[in-house]
Amino acid sequence: MRIDVPTAVDRGRYPEARTPWERDEWRADALGWAERALAAHGLRETGARKARLRPWSVLVRLSVEDGRAVWFKANAPGSAFEAALTEALAGWVPGRVLAPLAVDAARGWVLLPDGGALFRDVLDTATGSAADPRAWEEPLRQYAAVQRALTPHVGEIAALGVPGAPAAVLPDLFDLAVRDNTALEPGERDTLRALRPRLAGWCEELAATGIADTLDHSDLHDGQLFAPEQGRYTFFDWGDALIGHPFHSFLIPARAARERFGPEVLPRLRDAYLEQWTGDGHTRTELRRALSLAWRLGAIGRAGAWGRLFPGTADDLGGAGDPEGAYWLRELAAEPPL
Repeated sequence: MRIDVPTAVDRGRYPEARTPWERDEWRADALGWAERALAAHGLRETGARKARLRPWSVLVRLSVEDGRAVWFKANAPGSAFEAALTEALAGWVPGRVLAPLAVDAARGWVLLPDGGALFRDVLDTATGSAADPRAWEEPLRQYAAVQRALTPHVGEIAALGVPGAPAAVLPDLFDLAVRDNTALEPGERDTLRALRPRLAGWCEELAATGIADTLDHSDLHDGQLFAPEQGRYTFFDWGDALIGHPFHSFLIPARAARERFGPEVLPRLRDAYLEQWTGDGHTRTELRRALSLAWRLGAIGRAGAWGRLFPGTADDLGGAGDPEGAYWLRELAAEPPL
C-alpha cells in the first residue's frame, strides 16, 4: 500500500464519532483492498485522498488519472448490505445506479466510479428559467420506474440483508422506536402512544391498497442522485434502504423540493411520481390517499435508520435515543401536506 499519500479528513458534525478508520490495521487493509481493485481496472492513484467520516460510513475519495475520482465506501454493520445491493442493482436496473468497480460483500466494502454532477449541484447552479420548480418531476418518474422494475426481486433483495418494513409490521417498529428513544420527553412518548391506534389503522389502510412492496431508498434527497446529463439520473447511497411500500420514498425528495421551491410544487411532484402506478386499476384518488398515508408512515423508517451506526458510536450520539430519530417520531403526528 502507498503510505505516502496524504489524506484530508472531514468529520462533519461528528468529531467524536468512532469509526474503523481510527484503527491502523483496518485502514491499511481497506485502502490496500481499494488500491488492488484500482489496479485490476488499470487505474492508479495520482493525488491526495479525502476521507469523510460519519457514524454510519467511511467514504474515501481517491484521485486517479485525468482528474477523475473513485470512491471507497465502508458501511456500519446495520447497512453493510449496501455493497452487495449496489452490485445487484447494477444488474437489475443498469444505467439507473452506479455500477461498482469492486465489492467485498462480506465486509460491506464497495469501490464506485464518480457519477458526474450531483443533482443538488445542478440545482444550486441553475439560474433564471433553469431554476425550474418542476426539476424534481423527471427524477421522480425515473425513480418510480426503478421501484417498479425491482418488485420481482424483493426476495433477492431481502436475502442480501436489506431490512423489511412492510405496512403490517410498522406498528411493531413504531412501538420499539418509541420505547427505546431516550431523546423523547415523557409527555412526547405518551402522545405518541396515544397515536398508536390511529397509526395501526393507517397501516391497515395502506396495506389494503394492494400495491406490492419493493425497495425504498428511504433517504432520496438531492444529494443522493447524479445528473450527469440532461434528463438522465442515477441513484446511489442505499445504506438506509428498506423493503416496504414504495410510496414511502416520496417523503424525502418531496420535503427537499418543498424547502427549495415552496409547497406549491408538491401536487405536480406527487402526480409525476404516481404515473408509474396509474395502470394497475387504482384510481387517482386511491393513489393520492395512499401517498398521503405513506408520507406520514415513512417517518418510522427514517427514525429507525438512526440506529445503523458503527459499534461504539451509540454512546456519543444517543444511539436509538438520537435527537434525529426523535424528530422523525414526532413527525408522525403532523398532518401530511398532500
